[in-house]
This record gives sequence, structure tokens and C-alpha cells, in this order.
Amino acid sequence: MSEPESFALLNDYSITVPPRHAVVHSAAEAVTAAETIGYPCVAKILSPDITHKSDAGGVQTGIHTPEELRASIATIQKNIHERAPDAAITGFVIEEQAPPGLELYIGGKRDPAFGPVVTFGTGGTLVELEHDITMRVAPPVSKEEAAGMVRSIRHYPQLAGYRGTASLDEAALSDAIQQVSALFTNRPEVAELDINPPLVLYTDGLCAVDARVLIRPPAAAPALSRPPPLPENLFFGSRIALVGASANPPKKIGYIVLRNLLTFSGTVYPVNPKGGTIFGKTVYPSLADVPPEQPDAVIVTVPNTVVPQVMRDAGVRGIPLAIIITSGFRETDREGGALLEQEVEAIAQEYDIRYTGPPNCLGLQVPPRLSLNATFDPPKSPRIGHTAFISQSGAIITTLVDWSLSRDIGFSAVFSVGNQTNIDFVDYIRFAAADAYTRTIVLYIEEIRDGRRFFEEAAKVTPPKKPVIAIKAGRSAVGGQQAAASHTGSLAGSYEVYEAAFQQAGIIMAHNLSDAFSLAMLLGSEGYPQGNRAVVISIAGGFCVLASDYAEQHGIQMAPPLSDALLAEMNAFMLPGWSRQNPPIDMVGDAGVHRFALTFDALIRHQEEWDIAFVVSVPTATIDPPVHLATEMARFSRHTDKMVVGCMIGGGESMTAGVRVLREAGIPNFEELEDAFRAAGAAVRREEELKKHL
Repeated sequence: MSEPESFALLNDYSITVPPRHAVVHSAAEAVTAAETIGYPCVAKILSPDITHKSDAGGVQTGIHTPEELRASIATIQKNIHERAPDAAITGFVIEEQAPPGLELYIGGKRDPAFGPVVTFGTGGTLVELEHDITMRVAPPVSKEEAAGMVRSIRHYPQLAGYRGTASLDEAALSDAIQQVSALFTNRPEVAELDINPPLVLYTDGLCAVDARVLIRPPAAAPALSRPPPLPENLFFGSRIALVGASANPPKKIGYIVLRNLLTFSGTVYPVNPKGGTIFGKTVYPSLADVPPEQPDAVIVTVPNTVVPQVMRDAGVRGIPLAIIITSGFRETDREGGALLEQEVEAIAQEYDIRYTGPPNCLGLQVPPRLSLNATFDPPKSPRIGHTAFISQSGAIITTLVDWSLSRDIGFSAVFSVGNQTNIDFVDYIRFAAADAYTRTIVLYIEEIRDGRRFFEEAAKVTPPKKPVIAIKAGRSAVGGQQAAASHTGSLAGSYEVYEAAFQQAGIIMAHNLSDAFSLAMLLGSEGYPQGNRAVVISIAGGFCVLASDYAEQHGIQMAPPLSDALLAEMNAFMLPGWSRQNPPIDMVGDAGVHRFALTFDALIRHQEEWDIAFVVSVPTATIDPPVHLATEMARFSRHTDKMVVGCMIGGGESMTAGVRVLREAGIPNFEELEDAFRAAGAAVRREEELKKHL
């Protein structure tokens, strides 16, 4: 849109624009228009070929006389001819110059996954450099969310009144953010919008002194018909058929999967036209030959061209779930493979079959109840735990399971998402949310197809039910950042939109697997902390200093100085050289388990003074064996409803038995001190966000 057209659009949504402006085509017309508009005024280029007018030298401000206006028009023409010689000049905009105020920015775009996204932040020509922005998936952006956006930027103190300056009109700003959200709802042809440079905020009101609106014909809404929710017990069947079972080790997928199924607590029916026996199990020539008991699921490892027939055979048998591990579909053949996928989907709809994959499906593992490893992963079943891991990458699953074994991390379920054609992230999240064994959910995400559905459904799980933690791959732009037609286009990239949507839905972002599972371990055992006041109990002075540093770095507040009553109790059993303060409680290096126990007892009696307790221990002769300290920590945790975090540092053999005691007591242990504070800090931030929305 031209600038006057953009102004008209904003005016329709009650966003104030310069009331006096005009389009002219020469210096003479500009002078005539300025007689009505008044001085000082601003002159801007009108050109369909120039996106950023300031960068091209197409804006002149502070014009006070007709002579200065003629000179400004000439300067603009000269700049354009030098910097953008091929650009067509269709005219100039002359507008009154707005009084100075705080320069801000509001924008929006349509994201291919999540739909309309509204952005807000500090404005001006350095908006990308400052990158002081926030964004929300819309519509709608509520009044409360708009106010939260305003208060979340780093420069908010300038709005609230800084060093004696007057506070600015936050209400008008929040209303403008809501109006931009409404604009995207009502005007589907608007693809991107920038109110920059800039949106000027005053003590009373605001003014959009410039606007850039990109329009394109609205795309037809995709036909995203989803199957109904998964049956509650879909993944808990007792009879599984494996079509493609093989007796040829070790490379045949059908052999590896069957080998992994040997631990399954139910019945396995291998299927292969050759018949015979494998691992002592009778092999059936086809699904039709499997005994009369209906299998609850079929695992498919046959060549891709055979998969449709297997799906039809499964439909005839009334099998409700298919796990399609076979590759060679759309990922390798965009035409033939895609047609095969469509055929599989049509058969699934005809017979009401739910299926995972194809392609890119490793399978699934459900350790606690079924000892089920329906994957071609190496035969290493994960430990039983309370975290459901849902991954878009099979390689991530195989690596993670191996990694988790040495760290005593357990799982309630492990799911390979595949291409999300039939069963997608939302289905798995719903399952995990309803599963009694699952306390936390971790996602590895590369792409969400239906972002709006994911956003809405995830928001139903995170606050009221279970913590959801996500790792989003694809932060870097392949091939470099593409030139954007708007500030919003450059600021609100795909990864940034995912971050905003996750935060809005209550999902906690993690940047690596270690952080994700550290946080899952903490929240799964301790839940969200009741506050942000921490105490650190240790005998290691160096780690006490580091604890203070990590607390500040990750947003943990050390509890206020200990009360006189608590100090009096602790003075009775501490040596004269103890720290007598928090941060942190340094009990001196000769302290044994008995002194830790007495400290725990004192903290139990004074729980109103703290919210999180970090217990830091290192290998030392005074605490030998460490299992005794771990036992006291378990007792400490049982007698308080506050968060207790174990930091038995060292990770060697001397700590192994103690860490095992903590795990059995449901207390998280961190071998790296900073990992403990990073995880607790993320939990605190999420709890604070939850309280804001109550």
C-alpha cells in the first residue's frame, strides 16, 4: 500500500496518524500543500520500488520554510537517483511533523505455521540492532496480553517514567496493539505491517508517523481435517503383529524390531510370507492367518509399495493402530512416494485406522506398563521414569536413550512423531497429559504443520496439568537471513515465532537436551517452586561463591538474611567460623552428616523463610559414605513442601550410591552446579508467568 493508503487503513482501526498530509508530484505542489499543512513538515518519497525510505535517503524532516521544502525535494530526488537508480518515483508525501516523543514500533505478519503474529518493541531506524521486541500469536491479543507486551521490553522504564520524566500513555499503546491484532483478523489480504519509523508515544496518546503495509491475495485456508482424538488405550494393547518380520540379522529392520519386541509383556505375531519360526515364535504368512484374537496394533517394516496392502489387510482385521516404520515415501520421491502416502491415508480413513509415519518414524517405546520397545533402536530399553519424550527425529531418540542410561534418566513413554499425517504432536501431548505415569513432557520439534491447533491444545495442558518443555531445532537461517520487506519480516523469523507461541501456550523453551531433561527431572519430582527465595547449604566455600554467581545469572534470589530465631538455633551446633548468613550457608569444611541433618531440621522449623534449598556436597572424608547424606536429604524433603535440589557434585563412584538414594526418593540431583540453578531459574520464571495469568 502507499503511505496514504496505509494511513487510511490505520485510521479505520482508530490508530492515530498525522491528521494533515498530502500527496504531491513536484516541489511547487509540495509548497502549496505545506501552506495548508503548516510548518515544520516532513517530505517523503513515494515509490513502489523502495521498501525502506530512510535507507534510500527518501525522507527529509525539520522543514521550516518553502525554500527548505524545495531543497528537500531536490535532495530526495538526488538520493534516489544515486542509491536506487531503477526505482520509479510516483510522488511525495508532505505531512506535518509530529512533536518529539518516545519512538516505538508495532508490526505484524502472517506466519505459515501459526497465522497472524503481532510484534511490539522499541522503534526507529535501529530496530533490528536493538532487537528489544516481544510478540504474540494473534488473534486475539487480549487487553491483558497487550499490557504484558508493553511491560516486557527492556526499555519499559522509559514508558513508566524514568528519572523524574512523566509516565507515558500505556493504555493508548496497549489499545493500538489490540487494534493491529483486530486488523489482521478482519483483513486477510494484509500480509505484513510495520508502524515504523516510528510510532511516537506521548503522555496523552500516540501517533503513527509512518506505516508500511504489504498486501497479497489471501491464501485459501488449507483443508486441515484431523481425525478424532486418540482412543485412551490405543498404545496399551496386549497383542502386536509385526509384518515384515525377518530372520536375517543384523541389518534387516524386521529382525531388529522383532528382537526388541522380545521384552514385550504381551503377545507378538511375526508375519512373513515365508512362514517358519523366528526366535522360537511361529511366523504367519499374512495378517489374515494370524490367530482369531484381534491384534491391537500392527508394526509395518515391508517395502513401501506393499504398505497399502498391509494397511488394507489391517483394516479388514479391525486393527486400530499401525506403526509404519517403512521409508521411501514423500521424503525420497515427491511424486510416487507422495501418492503412496495419499493411498495409505485413504485406506486409514476407510477403515478408521490411526497410524504413525510414514516416513521418518522410529516407532514407540512404552516402558512402565508394557516393557514395549517397538523400534529399530539398538536393544537398549530406557529406564522407567515419569517423562514422556516426543521427538520428530528418530536419531535424537536413539542418541538420547543411550545418553539417558548413564544419567539415570527414565521415561514413561518415547514416541517418534514421523511426518504427522495422521498422529501428530497434539495427539501425543494429549495422551501424555492423561497418562498417570507421566509427570512432565519433553518435545523435540523441527516443524509444526498446524501451529494454531498445536498452540491452542498445548495451552490446555501446560498450566492446569503438566509441564511441557520443548527444544525447537532450526534457529539459524540456512543460507543466511533473507532480505525482508518489513522490519517485522526480519525480526519475526520462524524460530522467533515458535518461541513466542510456546511462551504464550505455557511451554518452557530449552536450548539443548541436557537442559530440557534437567528441568523435566526437577519439575517431575518437585513441581513448581512456591517462590523465589533460595538457601544454599554446603561445606565447600568455592561452590558457595559459585552458587551466588549462578543464582544471580539465572534469576534466583537468595533468601533474605536469616532470622534471629533461626540464627540462634544454628549457632547452637555450628562452629564459630560458619558464615552466619545467606547467601549461602557455609558450614565449614569439617562438617559431617550430623551437622547437615541439624541444619535441615532448623530449616524445616522455619520454612516460612525460604522456598528452594540447594544442598551442595563434594567428595570428602567427613561425609563418607555420601549415601548417609543422601538419606538425610530424603528425610529433609519428606518433611517440607518446599523444593529441595540435590547437588552431589563429582559424579564418580563415591557419589553413585548417594545419587541412587536421591533418585529413589524423587529428589533431582545435578552433577554440575550451574545446571541446578539454570533449571530452578526456568521453573521460577514459569511459575511467575502462571501466577500472572491467574
